[in-house]
Amino acid sequence: MAERHDSEKESRRILERVARETDPAGNSFVARATKGMRDHVTAADADRADPIEVWGTRIGRTLGLLLALGLMVWLVLYVIRGS
Repeated sequence: MAERHDSEKESRRILERVARETDPAGNSFVARATKGMRDHVTAADADRADPIEVWGTRIGRTLGLLLALGLMVWLVLYVIRGS
């Protein structure tokens, strides 16, 4: 009887995990990646008690993101032109 109860419990746990991972409503890979990127750029990990650190982190990360995007565009244009 205990084995059956454990087996049912394990089966329910597996089914719940599969349902969470395949739920199209919000936990997709793209949604998690977008949330992670947004949290990174908006400095969600910075100390909220220090507003200078929060804004400095946001500005620095935003400038870094813009610089990286600009470099990628430049590289693509460079490769397309051929020289």
